[in-house]
This record gives sequence, structure tokens and C-alpha cells, in this order.
Amino acid sequence: MTILTTVDTRKTWSVEVRGDDAALHRLGAEWDDLVDRCAAATPFQSHAWLASWWRAYGTPGRLRLVLVRLDGRLVAAAALQRRRRLSCDVLTPVGGALSDFVDVLVDDAVAEPATRQLADALASVPGWHVLDFPETRPDAVAGTSLRDVWPGRHHAVPASRCFELPASEMEDLVAALPTHTRKTVRRRINQIRKLGLDVRTVAAEDSDRAVADLLALHAKQWQGRAVNPEHVHDDFAGHLTAAARPMIRDGRAEIVEFRLAGRLVASSLAVIGGGLMGGYLYGAEPELRDRVDILTLLLGETVPSAHRRGCTTFSMLRGTEPYKLRWRPRESANQRVMFSRTGSPRAVAYTGAVRTGRAAIRAAKRHLPWLRSLRDRARRVPAAITVRRKGGSGHG
Repeated sequence: MTILTTVDTRKTWSVEVRGDDAALHRLGAEWDDLVDRCAAATPFQSHAWLASWWRAYGTPGRLRLVLVRLDGRLVAAAALQRRRRLSCDVLTPVGGALSDFVDVLVDDAVAEPATRQLADALASVPGWHVLDFPETRPDAVAGTSLRDVWPGRHHAVPASRCFELPASEMEDLVAALPTHTRKTVRRRINQIRKLGLDVRTVAAEDSDRAVADLLALHAKQWQGRAVNPEHVHDDFAGHLTAAARPMIRDGRAEIVEFRLAGRLVASSLAVIGGGLMGGYLYGAEPELRDRVDILTLLLGETVPSAHRRGCTTFSMLRGTEPYKLRWRPRESANQRVMFSRTGSPRAVAYTGAVRTGRAAIRAAKRHLPWLRSLRDRARRVPAAITVRRKGGSGHG
């Protein structure tokens, strides 16, 4: 469906809503060109990431692709999927829970009018009650300019927290640490140097092999513990494999491998975009963990790489595990942003349930810390049967 609206005598806006499964795959370079013109875009909005996710996890007939063009040029876009939740028809971003950040795209050069056109287009799409963006960064379009122009009610609740470091040379990062921590980190860096590891960045044409090896190491390091079940399934492997080659080729991802005496002992996948590099997934031989600090090993390569690539931030992505705190990271809080269809009672019920549930979780964390201990003990018990829900969950 295409709707044309004349703005003035020189400019023409067009809005296209696509639901066919091949529509997203055909956009390719046009989509990524818009990604590069949207400062808030993250690597999880790149075409390769979204298209590979849809191939692995998408349900035919549920894609809702909203495209806004100005004089034929793509200036705003949203890749969404229709889901049924809490007796409500919900549009959520393509990429699912495997994406640490979700958002829409808007060309910075025409941000205000393009965002208004996108908001009107989204509101006109039939068959939904709520637009639900579960993990948006503080500067995300969905949580800022789109909220400002939305023609209905909207809500935001706290979501995941992420730790971030400044992209810099390793020595500068270490020098900024407190004295005691700085001494400990330098000792660990020296331990790593003494091993004489061979460190290599993987080329795009070797990415299929590298992803398979990374996933094997990741599974091995979690052996005997409660691994994220999605990470050991074929759909996840297919998604990462398909995404990695074009993302590495275009400078939107990086795989770094570590070898000891010719044997692969560790591997790390980072995603790149919007001034940010994010450590997405890693794997390491259990024996290596007994010899060196793995986080120091990984940061020693990825943080300087982020700096060389012109990024300002290295993100450890979702999760505030205590072992990350020794690096004195700053915290960045994601938000879950929801937009209601005007006059929809189901939207009121859905957003109310989400907000109530989030408040209950926050209260439990604040007043009942023993729940965390109980949860952690339960996670350490290997499950006899894992029930997998298609679409996956976040990485670990």
C-alpha cells in the first residue's frame, strides 16, 4: 500500500507499508544508507542483522515494514512484526530479544518532518493496539522524537541497564582506574602478554568458520552450567552466520580470535555502529580461564579497536554483572517505550499490565534481595527438559 501526500510544490512524501516476507531482504543498501544518516542507529538496526534475524525467526505474514520517502529517497523506516500478547495485537521490532537495542530509523537531515510522517504512517497501519519497543537507548528515536509527535498515549518504563567504557587506548583506560585496581589490572595484562597469544581479526570471507568456532567455544565454556538455551540452537547459529559476513565486510562487526600454540582458545564477536562498539558474544576454553582474566583479555583488544574505528563508546551491552565493575564503567539505562492506538481499551490494559509488572519487579529487587539468590541457585540447576520458544532470548 502506498500513500502520497504533497507537502509543498517542490517536495513529495511517500509512505509504503509492506507485509510480504521478501520486502525487507530487497532493501539492502537503501536501508543501510539510512542507517548511516541516523545518528541514533545502533548495529542492531543494520540491514544484515535484521534480515538474517527475520530469515531465522520471522513468521510469514507477520512482517510490517513502514517506509517513508522524500522525493524517492528513504528518510524514515520501521521494521516490525505483529505478535499476540496479553490478548492484545502488538507490533514489536524485528530483531526480538536477541537485539540489545531496538529503534526506528530517521534521517537526521530531515528529522522533524520525517518523524512526523513516520508517526502518522504507523498510526495508520491497521490491526494493532500497541507498539512495544522493549529495549531503547537513551537517545533512541522511539524514546525521544517519536514520543514527542505521537498522536496518542505513550509510556516508558525502565528496561535493561548496560555498562559502558570510553573507547580509548588500553593504557589510557587503565590509567584512569583507582590505584589498587590499576595495579591488579596491569598484573593481569602482564600475565596475558607472557602467554604469547596470537591475536587475529577475522576477514569477512572467513566469518562462517569463525562463527561456528565461536559458538563451539561459547557452548564449551558453559558446559555443566545453565547456558542461554538459544545460543546452542541452529536458528541462532544461522542468524549469526548470515549476519556476520556482510556486517564484517561493511565495518559493522568484528570477530577477534586468540590462539595459543596454534590452537584457538578464545573468540569474541563485537558489533559496531552509531559511534558505539558492543561486545556481543564470546567463547573461551575453560583452561584459559584458569590462566588469565578473560574480561581483561577481551577488553585489551576490543576497546582499542573501538577507538581506532572512531567510536566514542565501548558497551558491554545488557547486564550489570559485578565482575564488570572493576573497570569503573558508566551506566546507561535502556527504556521500554510503548505507544497506544488512540481509543483502544486493550492498549490501556496492556500498558497498565506492563507498568504494574515492572513496578512489582523493582519492588522485589529493592525489598526482597533473597529472591535474587533463589533465582541464581535455580539457574545453576541443569534443566532436565528445556522448552524453547521460537524467537529466542537475549545473549549471555
